[in-house]
Amino acid sequence: VQLQASGGGLVQPGGSLKLSCAASGSIFSVNDMSWYRQAPGKQRELVAVITSHGRTNYADSVKGRFAISRDIAKDTVYLQMNSLKPDDTAIYYCNADIATMRFQVGMEYWGKGTLVTVSS
Repeated sequence: VQLQASGGGLVQPGGSLKLSCAASGSIFSVNDMSWYRQAPGKQRELVAVITSHGRTNYADSVKGRFAISRDIAKDTVYLQMNSLKPDDTAIYYCNADIATMRFQVGMEYWGKGTLVTVSS
């Protein structure tokens, strides 16, 4: 199983970016999908999570600005980021709980990360 993230880049403060992360490989089911981020010199933190039923939760720092969504048919999760601030600069990682066989407890998988830089 692999998670491939894309969509990062350089954006000015107040701008927008949309990240994507697609799961591929031998997948039976994808449960929770999440985005984390790690800024220079800081610990990795949870940004947003979406369950298989579509329930979402966000870090306080991004509420009202970021939106997580998923395409179940494509095993893909998205993160729409609006009103970006310099403090949002970080490497963004996708994370998913994935079962590769029926009746199997899901395992946690990580993507390699995509860099988002917010700067003028």
